[in-house]
Amino acid sequence: MTVYDLTYPISSNTPVYPGSESPALSIAATVEQEGYHETKLSLYSHTGTHMDAPAHIFRGAATLDSFPPEAFAGAAYVLDCSQLGQNGRICVEMLRSAEEEIRRADFLLLHTGWEKYWGSPAYFGVFPVLTAEASLFLSELPRLKGVGVDAVSVDLVGLPFLENHRILLGSGKLLIENLKNLSALVGKRVQFAALPLHYVNSDGAPVRAIAWEHEK
Repeated sequence: MTVYDLTYPISSNTPVYPGSESPALSIAATVEQEGYHETKLSLYSHTGTHMDAPAHIFRGAATLDSFPPEAFAGAAYVLDCSQLGQNGRICVEMLRSAEEEIRRADFLLLHTGWEKYWGSPAYFGVFPVLTAEASLFLSELPRLKGVGVDAVSVDLVGLPFLENHRILLGSGKLLIENLKNLSALVGKRVQFAALPLHYVNSDGAPVRAIAWEHEK
């Protein structure tokens, strides 16, 4: 079985959303001095490949630790949006072109191709995003658990209202941002899991996201 790693590793050089602090990893204990090695981690809850909970946007809304484990795994469909380029909009017509697959999926993963800018200022630029109409369409799909994207956000950086976040998280969907390696999976239905760090009252958390295909 081939397992695809869709997760960026966290380091002190991991790009972070503008205004956030970079993660800090420091040695807390060494084999030479304490007899074991341990690392102290300091990072924001939305660092690297991560998941947003409704509580990220709405006061008193559901946190990740309140979701059952099955909320974080299931069948995913990977939609190719890479042809859109800068300022692209993922419209409802694009979703309807793959509507049958999307309706059968627990997660929709959007391949924008923006991964190629990871580590550069362009990563935070005008990447393709869903239109509000497209987000509304997804918000009404009863089976869909979440939406993932290979960009820093489902809304453009710097927008104060975060319309797509509000629509999707407001409907109880989960969001997975900063995915990688979706290009090998475009147009496919795969098994997907994104398991968030399990901490109390989590508005968001880093995840280890993976995908695999059914063996034939």
